[in-house]
Amino acid sequence: MAAPMCDVFAFCMEAAGQARRALELRHISSAKGKGLFATRKIRKGETIFVEKPVVSVQFLWNALYKYKACDHCLRALETAEENAQRLLGRSQPLPHPEQCGIHKDLHQLCPRCQVPYCSPECRQAAWDQYHQVLCLGRSREDPNHPLNRLQDAWRNIHYPPETSSIMLMARMVATVKQAKDKDWWIKLFSQFCSKTANEEEEIVHKLLGDKFKGQLEVLRVLFTEALYEECLSRWFSPEGFRSLFALVGTNGQGMGTSSLSQWVHACDALELPPQEREHLDAFIDQLYKDIEKETGEFLNCEGSGLFMLQSCCNHSCIPNAEASFPDNNFTLHLTALEDIQPGEEICISYLDCCQRERSRHSRHKVLRENYLFTCSCPKCLAQADDPDVTSEEEEEEGEGDPDDAELEDEMTDV
Repeated sequence: MAAPMCDVFAFCMEAAGQARRALELRHISSAKGKGLFATRKIRKGETIFVEKPVVSVQFLWNALYKYKACDHCLRALETAEENAQRLLGRSQPLPHPEQCGIHKDLHQLCPRCQVPYCSPECRQAAWDQYHQVLCLGRSREDPNHPLNRLQDAWRNIHYPPETSSIMLMARMVATVKQAKDKDWWIKLFSQFCSKTANEEEEIVHKLLGDKFKGQLEVLRVLFTEALYEECLSRWFSPEGFRSLFALVGTNGQGMGTSSLSQWVHACDALELPPQEREHLDAFIDQLYKDIEKETGEFLNCEGSGLFMLQSCCNHSCIPNAEASFPDNNFTLHLTALEDIQPGEEICISYLDCCQRERSRHSRHKVLRENYLFTCSCPKCLAQADDPDVTSEEEEEEGEGDPDDAELEDEMTDV
């Protein structure tokens, strides 16, 4: 790759030229840093940009629970019918099977360690970028291999619902180790925010406080044993590892893919007679109700990625854009939620829909502990005089022994 340094558009896809004409990166303030701004009118529903990640990975528990995904691009590998049957725990034929876009004839395994890929292109891309370093070969089932020990330690610390992965950091290291131009990649990764604390507001990332020092040190030692690289020696020091941990925690974008969801969207687009449409919609509604009873809310292949341009978007509790993954792989589409005027900042939400509906106090707690800032978006400013009370939903989640809950659960919310 020969993209100039600080080119935040380097990983945009075919619309990269369009993105450059529609957007610019501006310095806002020393406290807020940079932000992404529109240079032309962007209409509601318009795709603002399409971007591939610098690096990404499937969550470890998600893979262990047999959510089958391409090890490089996270494309779901099951057919929609296989996906439904696994989630239901029983056989379930689906109508219109031709609407499933999974091409099993293209799937390949790494000939050395047998990890799956959706295509020869993904297998080669992984091998060229990081997999030469991370391929376990015949040691894949060896519990004493340093990489397996690292993954087991992470799973014992970070339980579902997952929000990050130690293997995202591992792929960063492996990418640099394999690269011919190591400095280019090191400088690229350095562009992501990696603050462990906001000293001005005396905020420390909640996973980097004193009570997690022991767990972090265990991970650092295993990480060093598995992946040490001299040119990255700072990443393996105690403080450097904390910064690397903060980098993936504050910049990692969650990803989700599903062959069943793709099949549903394809069925929605079918032109059918009214009665057939009614029957199909009722079938899909009942299917999701049955899956919810059997599996709960964990429906997708899930992972996390670092996206260069998306990471430049600041937060708002009333965002004007949102990220999605409509291609059933790691390709991120940023879409406008409303008309955006020239000169207006493009903001996404770092909170999910449920979190955004909580009290200002609850929203600020999540943002301060995970992203090291106090939000001053229009919604938060309008609620500035609201009492500092915790939302009812959060109080219900926190019932029980609070100390035990914190120690057991907070490591799961990077």
